[in-house]
Amino acid sequence: MASGFFALLDDIAVLMDDVAVMGKVATKKTAGILADDLAVNADKASGFVSSREIPVLWKITKGSFLNKLIILPIAFLLSAYFPAAIIPILLFGGVYLAYEGAEKIYEYLFHKNETKAKEEIIEMTPDEVLEFEKTKIKSAIIVDFILSIEIVIIALGTVVNEPITMQIIVVTIVAILATVGVYGLVALLVRMDDVGFKLIAASKGKASFSKSLGTGLVKTLPFLIRALGIIGTLAMILVAGGIFNHNVHFVHELVSSLPSILGDFIVGLLVGIAALILVKIFLMIKGVKK
Repeated sequence: MASGFFALLDDIAVLMDDVAVMGKVATKKTAGILADDLAVNADKASGFVSSREIPVLWKITKGSFLNKLIILPIAFLLSAYFPAAIIPILLFGGVYLAYEGAEKIYEYLFHKNETKAKEEIIEMTPDEVLEFEKTKIKSAIIVDFILSIEIVIIALGTVVNEPITMQIIVVTIVAILATVGVYGLVALLVRMDDVGFKLIAASKGKASFSKSLGTGLVKTLPFLIRALGIIGTLAMILVAGGIFNHNVHFVHELVSSLPSILGDFIVGLLVGIAALILVKIFLMIKGVKK
């Protein structure tokens, strides 16, 4: 009886070791999307009154958990009964990510002034503020849903040849860590300026380390969010390129002589440009201006 118990413990230990190894690989594969997720949600959770930032972020976080609760069972069912669908979904997601990255670059290069005009602060009534908050939360949860699909599918792709039990454990852990990690960091980011203002207030106008630190935090936050936006854009293109490079043989052959990161970037950018052109043509045909 005792030997059976210890054998069970040994099996559990081996399973956990395998989970740790596969989880590390899956997390590394999804790091690019997590960078974009962080950048997007830092932007979505900012721009509110200080007292509303954390409540808004909590609503988005709950929406993110709900998204993954919907996505995970569907992904596991596909893996168990229709695994052939995983790669096409992955490639479709790669096209979406490449398109998003290319569109951000396009908007920055050709519509920079229009974007700045849209970002100007407008005075709103309390009802308009609440409506704005609801709209921004809804937008953040929709974006999270799309990125969550990519995170789950990419994580699943790293363990698709493992037993279904291993798939469920590893991908669920990665999904939970993604939500906790991303929104935990976003919470720190959106409160960074408040901490800075408190440090400045605590110095009572006198030159001190706390005042310098507080001023630094306040001034750094806008640049940090912009930097995350740039990193997120590059990450989307690299992740998209990597998806095609690793799953489409002829694409891999075309860029195999290049350094991996350069090959992924070129492929991702070309796919993104192609997708952007097709979307623009479609919108022109439909008579939609964008």
